[in-house]
Amino acid sequence: MVSAVTAAAGRARVLPRAPWIPDPLRIPIVLFVVAFLARVLTALPFFAPGYPDSVYYLATAREIVAGHGFTMPYIWAFVDTGGHLPAVGTLPIPSNEHWMPLASIVEVPFIWLLGPTYLASCLPFWILAALGASITYLLGIDAGLGRRTSIAAGLLMAMPGAVAPYMSQPDNFSLYMVLGITAMWLCVRGAAGNRLAFALGGVFVGLAMLARTDGVLLGVPFIVAFMAEQWPRWRRRASATPVRIGWTAAIACFGLFLLVMAPWWIRDYSIFGSISPSSSSGRILWIRTYEQLFSVSDQTTPATFFAQGLAPLLASRLGGLIVALEVFVTQPLLIVLVPFMLWGAWLHRRNLAFQPWMVYGLTFLVFAGLVFAVHLPYGMALHSEMALAPQAYLLSVVGIGAAVRWVAVRRPHWDAARATRNFTVIAVGLVWVIGGIATVLLAGAWQHEANYRTALLSEHPVPATDRLMSADPGAYWYRWGIIGVPTPNDPLPVVEKAAALYDVRWLILEKDQLVPSLRPVLAGTAHPSWLSKPLSVVPAAPGDTGPDARLPQAALYAVCLSPGDARCGP
Repeated sequence: MVSAVTAAAGRARVLPRAPWIPDPLRIPIVLFVVAFLARVLTALPFFAPGYPDSVYYLATAREIVAGHGFTMPYIWAFVDTGGHLPAVGTLPIPSNEHWMPLASIVEVPFIWLLGPTYLASCLPFWILAALGASITYLLGIDAGLGRRTSIAAGLLMAMPGAVAPYMSQPDNFSLYMVLGITAMWLCVRGAAGNRLAFALGGVFVGLAMLARTDGVLLGVPFIVAFMAEQWPRWRRRASATPVRIGWTAAIACFGLFLLVMAPWWIRDYSIFGSISPSSSSGRILWIRTYEQLFSVSDQTTPATFFAQGLAPLLASRLGGLIVALEVFVTQPLLIVLVPFMLWGAWLHRRNLAFQPWMVYGLTFLVFAGLVFAVHLPYGMALHSEMALAPQAYLLSVVGIGAAVRWVAVRRPHWDAARATRNFTVIAVGLVWVIGGIATVLLAGAWQHEANYRTALLSEHPVPATDRLMSADPGAYWYRWGIIGVPTPNDPLPVVEKAAALYDVRWLILEKDQLVPSLRPVLAGTAHPSWLSKPLSVVPAAPGDTGPDARLPQAALYAVCLSPGDARCGP
């Protein structure tokens, strides 16, 4: 691996010297501050959890601080109860049958210090996101790209395009990004001869898996690096490849990975009877459509999965691969950076600093496309691919410089250095502007949801002591303290059974998150005997269009499953 620390030291200074800050740390610290302020700014338009994932991690962290351990006061989806209705409907339930725990664990110390506030849950992720900008700069320096290129990539990472608003949420975007790029960096160091770095890589692969199950794929670059070193030796050409990693470092790497994961696997096995409970239920591996994840009656087995036929199976796998590529191309790279990233990747294809990134990227695309194809459009791709963003930004800036030089050869009047600087500034500015626009638009959509939910419950409040069935139980728990369960994506008798099992007394239907069996109820064309007439209704917005434009935005119903419950009377 080529290190550019010495070469960069002789270049002109980009920032004024601050004598109280060691020279190698000045730029990373400035980038950290810039990125942290960016996180604060993108949080201000909607200072609350915006979607179920962020509420889930926040709720689990608060339960841990309250002394309840890994528990959940509500059910976000029945995949957390084994993918089916349990024999007894109890709440709270053990948490993290599906989602991994690290995003909640990192919130815990901040909640201890600041109390159970939204700021306390956000702070660790803002800090991690800011560290991502600094690490991107250091990666660039270590790869020999120079200060200006590395600073520009760090600024891109500070406001990563359309992903920017998500980076301010208490979710594992920034967490997985930092763990991912650190693991790949340690792999680079290890392959260059630093055996301690290679061994420590096992810790970060384990932590990445504690953040996201597919974090285990970050171990593939380590395997490839070790195999590349050992393969010639196994073929009796011992002198062909020098030993830089060796068996001791490889075994230590794997051992440290197991050491990090073992406590969680033991916990899962003792509670759920499996170290991968949501996978063993079939609701993850064997679903044919994403909607099946939220069903409790659909059969999800290998037999039902392969019964769909070869053509639909191949189409879904190909579709998953296309979505994974599309998300990465459009969200952090905003399409315009893609050709420059590819150009930079080609120029640095033999640079060891980017080889683990290439291996992980290819591994993720293939594995996710084959195994988790139906999950990719619903957040999986965006979460996991943020580990690829820092190197992608570095290569994009390299590609911009290469493109300018290519043009400058053909246009002698061009000042290549000035043009490179100008086009890089334009690229950074464009990504920041798009990040700001995406933040405003997404915050507006989240605020719209919050507004109609507030209007619904202002007209007819639901007691916090009663249980509520809705499309997003976490939102109602966070804002009103109402404990609830989700509407299963099943026929009405199954919905009724779920309501009875959990002693549900209220049902909220929302047009934008409506299971098919309950659409006629919201439309007013069906009236099950166990539901009241709408007690509170938020009408459709004037600008609504599409087939459901005439449906109310949301409606509240009483659920009457006990004899003599007068709320559902005529």
